[in-house]
Amino acid sequence: QQLGQELLTLRAGLLNPLELPDRLLEALKERKRITDFEGGRRQMQYIGKLMRQLDDDDVAAIRAALQVQRDGSAAEISMLHQAEHWRDRLIDPASHDAALSEWLAQYPDTDIQQLRALVRQARKDADAAAKQPAGSATRQGRAYRELFQLVKAQMLVTDTAQDAVADESDDDQD
Repeated sequence: QQLGQELLTLRAGLLNPLELPDRLLEALKERKRITDFEGGRRQMQYIGKLMRQLDDDDVAAIRAALQVQRDGSAAEISMLHQAEHWRDRLIDPASHDAALSEWLAQYPDTDIQQLRALVRQARKDADAAAKQPAGSATRQGRAYRELFQLVKAQMLVTDTAQDAVADESDDDQD
């Protein structure tokens, strides 16, 4: 029943390849639809009953899919935190030159002209935001958000390329 509860949170992209019995899939859909507490509890008991009828391979596949969902999210969040950190370092006037040199060493395919223009505009936007009256909601400018998107995209492209190279070298060694 606990595994069934977790299975409700599994996104469709990971649920569909599991090839679960139709009765279980229908029961999961029905549980998502039910809003009544007692009805939901009874439906979860039914899902637990159906889950007990699954063989060990199916249960292992469900656990693996749930683990992929948890780990994938953690990796994505970590990558987003890294992108935010890079953006903040690139905008910071004190560490800008060192950060820009490090960035270009790690990600040489970056469009340097676009990067510098976005950094310059984000600094101007930050200065203008600092002059806003106290108590007003501070919102980062367009360049600040675009810089984040550029950094994130470049990190994804480079990481994907590095993964592909690593896969090719693994295939060559076999």
